[in-house]
Amino acid sequence: MRLTEFHQLVQDEFGADRAQWIVETQVLSRYEKTSAELIDSGVDPREAWRGLCEAFDVPEERRLGVDRPGR
Repeated sequence: MRLTEFHQLVQDEFGADRAQWIVETQVLSRYEKTSAELIDSGVDPREAWRGLCEAFDVPEERRLGVDRPGR
């Protein structure tokens, strides 16, 4: 997953106002790091997204993001 896709998914799910705050502050219990720390350490953004989905109980049907024309 590209980093831009990760950020779009986070923004779509949590809103533009909260997205960056969540990425930088929500510690993912499985990793004991934030998603920003995971990505900075070289972990695929897909794993960080999965961690956020688990932490916030994002339903399966919303984990692939919003359908956009041309996607």
